[in-house]
Amino acid sequence: MSEFDPTDERDDELVAERKRKTRKPRRWKVLLHNDDYTTTDFVVEILMRHFHKSEAEATHVMLQVHHRGLGVAGVYPKDVAESKVAEVGDEARSKGMPLLLTTESES
Repeated sequence: MSEFDPTDERDDELVAERKRKTRKPRRWKVLLHNDDYTTTDFVVEILMRHFHKSEAEATHVMLQVHHRGLGVAGVYPKDVAESKVAEVGDEARSKGMPLLLTTESES
């Protein structure tokens, strides 16, 4: 077996391939933003139905949003996070609620 030669292109390709295989996909937080019109009951309902939170967890997140202005609904791969933002945003608008959701990279 030959020694590792940093100038050997095949070694570079193997190192690059190993890095690609071991890299974990970035995760995205779905953030709920406070507003003066969306009801707390609606936020709790959304968290339970769309983010699979228990009533206690949903209430805790809702209170964070209410008191701090922002709360994390969940952490997902980017496509799932964006889908949740779109789904919940559509539902909120259909019920006359201006609830704002955004995504933010976890790292």
